Amino acid sequence: MIERDVDIAIIGGGPAGLSAAIAAKKSGIDNILLIERNESLGGILNQCIHEGFGIEIFGEALTGPEYMQRFIDKVEQLRIPYMLNSTVLDINRKKHITVCSPEDLIKIKAKAIVLAMGCRERTRGQICIPGTRPSGIYTAGCAQNLINLKNYMVGKRVVILGSGDIGLIMARRFKLEGAEVLAVVEILPYSSGLPRNVVQCLEDYDIPLYLSHTVVDIRGIKRVEEVVIAEVDEKRRPIKGTEKRIECDTLLLSVGLIPENELSKMAGVSLDPITNGSIVNENLETNVEGIFACGNVLHVHDLVDHVTLEAELAGESAAAFVKGELRNESNIKVTAGKGIRYALPHLISGKRDVKFSLRVTYPDRDRKIVVRDGERILKKIPRVRINPSEMIQFNIEKEYLKGVNGLTIELE
Repeated sequence: MIERDVDIAIIGGGPAGLSAAIAAKKSGIDNILLIERNESLGGILNQCIHEGFGIEIFGEALTGPEYMQRFIDKVEQLRIPYMLNSTVLDINRKKHITVCSPEDLIKIKAKAIVLAMGCRERTRGQICIPGTRPSGIYTAGCAQNLINLKNYMVGKRVVILGSGDIGLIMARRFKLEGAEVLAVVEILPYSSGLPRNVVQCLEDYDIPLYLSHTVVDIRGIKRVEEVVIAEVDEKRRPIKGTEKRIECDTLLLSVGLIPENELSKMAGVSLDPITNGSIVNENLETNVEGIFACGNVLHVHDLVDHVTLEAELAGESAAAFVKGELRNESNIKVTAGKGIRYALPHLISGKRDVKFSLRVTYPDRDRKIVVRDGERILKKIPRVRINPSEMIQFNIEKEYLKGVNGLTIELE
């Protein structure tokens, strides 16, 4: 076994991990190690060949690989060490990491750790669709990988369950590849993807979207032959008599993403039951001192630009921790109130400006996000449109936070 000491270990070489590493390096930390389990840096964006990345950061629409290459080039330029094909097997509260690499089993002792492992897709088993078990059932990300990176077409007549962004983008991708997309089926009464993707990926290609519907049966022996969809009531239960058969050879699942937090649990990190990500303070530090979290392992983002900016804060905070400049004074609790699904960070100090990220529970127009301490209203942020698929971010300056005992963020 090889033993190695580092100042900062970053687990995950996708958008969050690369951005955190670059920020830590620019903050004066040289002894950094980036650990990536795949054969190349870049994470999921390597297979996202559509454009739309980097609009907020670079002011131009880039493809996923183009966006990531800018950060990979920076990592190379700054000579930040990284390990590929390396899987973290274990991590503990003492910040000891066990890694299985092509070289050997490596024991890493870190002064600080940044968790940037990303997220994974929900599968058929997790949403319990009844029916037979034929081939032709894919998660959207798996199909995207096969088509875009392996040049393998997975089907010709496709039904997509879930209107998340990856599912919407894959509906367009199938259409461009000559497949027939028969339906996109969404259990909610509104799309769970970005509005621009609904327009660009469905409406522009005349692909039907069935809202308040779900798949209630999958039929087929060797290959999917048909699926049965049905309308659902307000409690998302199928309504008898509304069943509709659709003959197809492929069912694509775009039914949500889950932060990849098995390693976080090993380290004793507390998780938020709503986001399934870590509970963090304004420095993105978890309850375990010196362990930070950012990107989709913290909460699922809709824009990679937001992942990058969040990860930069995590990298800067980890660097400050190593240098002994970071004081954890965050004891003011942030609560998600009426109409708010979750709000981050969970804890603040009240002594510095804070950027908040949140998601609402339902779509609406002309609402206000209210930040209050008890009955005292600190700030109101008007929003022309709100949508659960679009993460909302806003800043609150420290002047507003003087004497605050606890924050509640809600809709008005």
